[in-house]
Amino acid sequence: MTKQERARRTREKVLDAAAEEFSAQGYSRATLNAVAQRTGMTKGALYGHFASKRALAGALMSQSQRVWEEMRLARDVPGAEASAVLEGLVLDLAHRLKEDVRLRAALRLATDIPEPEEEPHPARPAPDPSAPDIFKEVQRGLVALIRRAQGEGSMAPRPPELVAQLLLAVLHGAPHVSFGPPEGAGPAAYDAAWRLLLAALTGADRGAPLAAAGTPSA
Repeated sequence: MTKQERARRTREKVLDAAAEEFSAQGYSRATLNAVAQRTGMTKGALYGHFASKRALAGALMSQSQRVWEEMRLARDVPGAEASAVLEGLVLDLAHRLKEDVRLRAALRLATDIPEPEEEPHPARPAPDPSAPDIFKEVQRGLVALIRRAQGEGSMAPRPPELVAQLLLAVLHGAPHVSFGPPEGAGPAAYDAAWRLLLAALTGADRGAPLAAAGTPSA
């Protein structure tokens, strides 16, 4: 294994550990010591890859922004109906947030890192203004799709910003919730629950009926 490959693997290991820590503790309570303990590294060795906690957070948010853009481009292809793109993206995000701790951490960081102060406290420096805000990026993407779908006549004329905010609020908490009854809680029930939410918020019933929300498909 080359030196570059070892460095890359170590960096990925650190990012996974940081994502676990940020997802569980939030930005303010997470510490580099805790991240180092999760990796089995010394704090000094960790500094060889990331100079600060803020640098770690920025790396996770930048990566998650790229993940979101790849998801969006994969769904929003020429000729696709906006309502179908929206449904696909929401389902993709819901499943990805359950499985991808880095994306969960980035979404929490986007709402957790303190706003800049006029005179930042030395122990809490102002956020890097160049760091991407995955929460705002996703919100803008959802708003644009909702407006397109409304223009196409496939969704009710409800406030796009409010619909997007409600979707994001549920997405933020969904990884900690089990959808459907215990005997039917599976991928089909999960998707049906999200389609039900989309139908309620947008007035576009493209998915399974309410009676099927807890029943896996054949």
